[in-house]
Amino acid sequence: MDVILKQDIPNLGNKDDIVKVKSGYGRNYLIPRGLAIVATPSSVKMMQEMKKQQAHKEEKLRAEAEEIAKQLENKEIKIGAKTSSTGKIFGSVNTIQIAEALSKKGFDIDRKKITIEGDVIKEVGEYVANIKLHREVVVSIKFEVIAE
Repeated sequence: MDVILKQDIPNLGNKDDIVKVKSGYGRNYLIPRGLAIVATPSSVKMMQEMKKQQAHKEEKLRAEAEEIAKQLENKEIKIGAKTSSTGKIFGSVNTIQIAEALSKKGFDIDRKKITIEGDVIKEVGEYVANIKLHREVVVSIKFEVIAE
């Protein structure tokens, strides 16, 4: 039995893949749970048309992400934090503070797309953060933690 997967399934395939499964597995597990549909000629045509449209949208999103990445490449941001006399930060700097600093510069980026290289930031200094704007577009920005 051939089915079209509606979502990624480990050890079976990715979304929109046409896979051959045993008929009992398809009828009793995949189809009732909404994980797959039967691969009829009409459903295969529909899926191929949807893939074309999705590829066009995906290309547009990627182009927008690359444009934002070009704007972000040479930006440096400064984050103020309360520190002790030795330069240790009370608390730590996290992605929320980086997202807020970027929004002040005019970039509305979700904090979940930002990752900080290295361990937790607990000292004043320069660090690097990676921003994943798209599945294929990741930009690194430098930020400096300064004492307030």
